[in-house]
Amino acid sequence: MREEATAFVPGHVTGFFSAHPDEDPTKAGSRGAGLTLTDGVEVSVEPAAESTVVLDGTEAEVEPVTTVLETLDVSARVEAAADLPIGAGFGVSGAMALGTALAANRVFERKLSANELVTIAHGAEVQAGTGLGDVVAQAQGGVPIRLEPGGPQDNKLDAIPSRARVEYVSFGELSTADVLSGDTEELTAAGKEALARVVEEPTLLSFMYASRLFARDAGLLTERVTETIAEVSEAGGQASMAMLGETVFALGTGLSDAGYEPSVCATHPAGAVLK
Repeated sequence: MREEATAFVPGHVTGFFSAHPDEDPTKAGSRGAGLTLTDGVEVSVEPAAESTVVLDGTEAEVEPVTTVLETLDVSARVEAAADLPIGAGFGVSGAMALGTALAANRVFERKLSANELVTIAHGAEVQAGTGLGDVVAQAQGGVPIRLEPGGPQDNKLDAIPSRARVEYVSFGELSTADVLSGDTEELTAAGKEALARVVEEPTLLSFMYASRLFARDAGLLTERVTETIAEVSEAGGQASMAMLGETVFALGTGLSDAGYEPSVCATHPAGAVLK
């Protein structure tokens, strides 16, 4: 047993998705596409008599993390530091689940493979209702396209072979659980159409266009997000809405050119890593 281990997991912004439920949470998930980000979450795990989760210095209830620890049959203190807003469409809960799985596997010498750990984290996230595709995307990095849902044993991933500067502004939270527990028929139809468009033309511009259409057709746009995307377009940029949060992300200097003071990062070249 080690004293401590730390993992870095990139943030993940989903541009569009379709929901695919299954009784087995490791087989459930989403199809879609998104950007992994150099802004992410650092997760440290150390053995403890009782499991606790600390996020940005404050003790927190993070159900996927608790489930990961229970699945691995360990008791640990998990400390997470996020570069990103919480609950705003950046995959923070998925990052915490995956980072916990990777770091706990090392600390407690569970000797599980990468796919096994991703499956555990993905299943925990789906079970909690906090996300459907972030974990598998964060494990891969880059600009992943999720062609089939589920964990590594079931899914199928591709990617857009590009890197980009990414800007983002967040105006608040949206509840992923509330959206996913409602009627997702319209959302899923829009997600399938967006995915077909990006598979046909796997470029960043195609991804941004498909993401904007999805946000509109799925009925997820808020007034503030709509205004911001329009302002970026008027300034000659490309922007869309992060799923699921009241957040706008743009390529290049889109938000800066529109007069905003955004956070700036880039697409992450690799997936989650142990430090």
